[in-house]
Amino acid sequence: QVQLVESGGGSVQAGGSLRLSCAASGYTYGLNYMGWFRQTPGKEREGVAVIYTRGGRIYYADSVKGRFTISQDNHKITLYLQMSSLKPEDTAMYYCAAARVRPPNWAVRKWYEYWGQGTQVTVSS
Repeated sequence: QVQLVESGGGSVQAGGSLRLSCAASGYTYGLNYMGWFRQTPGKEREGVAVIYTRGGRIYYADSVKGRFTISQDNHKITLYLQMSSLKPEDTAMYYCAAARVRPPNWAVRKWYEYWGQGTQVTVSS
């Protein structure tokens, strides 16, 4: 069993920054893909950024490239999302996700078997 716990969400003005954290616990061996998704009411949960924890390969959604940075700690059981130059359209519930097997499409939620409870990010204009 794996537990993912997010923290770091909050409210910020446009142009500001936030850093999200995701602490993984339990049977974390083999969590090869970890990342961040976000969701707003009435919309599909979308991939924001994912990292291949063994090799460091990183995937970003086009909408966040150059503004968000995903990283992991040396022990690879804490995941981060540094968000800068935030825009009102970044407002969403942000979820941490993990998968053991390589997702055929990194940005699609169904390929991830472990999820956190989410942390809200609100960006005001």
